[in-house]
Amino acid sequence: MAPKVNDSVGIGSNTVVSNESEDTTMEVISQTGGTVTRDSVQHLNAAARRRSNVVKEVEKLKKNREERRLRQAEIKTEKENLMNLDPGNPNWEFLSMIREYRQNLEFRPLRDTDPVEDHQITVCVRKRPMNKKESNRKEVDVITVPNKNQTSVHEPKQKVDLTKYLENAHFRFDYAFDESCSNEIVYKYTARPLVQTIFDGGMATCFAYGQTGSGKTHTMGGDFNGKTQDCQKGIYAMTTKDVFRLLKERAYRNLSLHVSCSFFEIYSGKVFDLLAGKAKLRVLEDGKQQVQVIGLTEKSVDGVDDVLKLIQIGNNARTSGQTSANSNSSRSHAVFQILLRGSGGKVHGKFSLIDLAGNERGADTSSADRQTREYFSNGRSRN
Repeated sequence: MAPKVNDSVGIGSNTVVSNESEDTTMEVISQTGGTVTRDSVQHLNAAARRRSNVVKEVEKLKKNREERRLRQAEIKTEKENLMNLDPGNPNWEFLSMIREYRQNLEFRPLRDTDPVEDHQITVCVRKRPMNKKESNRKEVDVITVPNKNQTSVHEPKQKVDLTKYLENAHFRFDYAFDESCSNEIVYKYTARPLVQTIFDGGMATCFAYGQTGSGKTHTMGGDFNGKTQDCQKGIYAMTTKDVFRLLKERAYRNLSLHVSCSFFEIYSGKVFDLLAGKAKLRVLEDGKQQVQVIGLTEKSVDGVDDVLKLIQIGNNARTSGQTSANSNSSRSHAVFQILLRGSGGKVHGKFSLIDLAGNERGADTSSADRQTREYFSNGRSRN
């Protein structure tokens, strides 16, 4: 006869007791003998379930620990691989973040076949390649030019939990020239469209602005070989070539125009003539409220070779010095002017090509006090 609910049953060793009442089923195996009640059976079953949950939780923790160790091993391997790409570079982590960012970009740089857009004022930026000194110091290229009118600047950041990340600032220009662009391409999209302006009786200005060592004089004057500059590959010379090319066209032959050039610098608030042994000049305003440089030498030229000689004379006379940013730094604002005059000597058009001095704080160049004062003087003259 089966025991009823709440009945006590005496059992011996290794005896199985089953109590079934409606939906309740209890099985207990007693190894030592004793009396089993319904409450004790329920207690044993609950304990067994608790043990089962603990085992599951332990297995879950073990699995998570193994997965975490596996991820850590993968991260360690990935870091080692990234470090091997730039062995000895203390900025390897920053560099790898920039590489990863660039891999997700679709590059469409400015090409020589792209059309020249018509702008009243054109603002463009040029990225220079890293120099040998920066490469030896394992510095990082933080500028990306993904397309013809956009530039991105990368800055390393760190969160509160010490997680490193990359902050990217985006800037848009009329044109953005990457480090592969030559002076010829820069000229085509900047100064070249302005040459037509002076033949139409207008005034045009093209100036280079930027920090010391950013490549302003390289762009305007030409390539450097040590301290010697090849004037034929700068915007000065390329502008002159186009001026003489247009001068020979039928549309302008009857104007009887002739070309002349002047070259002066502004240094520490003073103006010096670069074609007359750096003679000091005065800047005054005439009765028509036009600014005039008194005593400025203006040389007539008959061809490109004559202009190149004047540029070479002016560049050799221009004030330069050594800073921590550039061993041959231009310390003054240089203004090279190409003038078209009619038969009566009246100015028909004028093209001013300006190479500004470096724009930076004195602390950025580790320069001497004299150079710091000279920067502030040049800054005031530029304003």
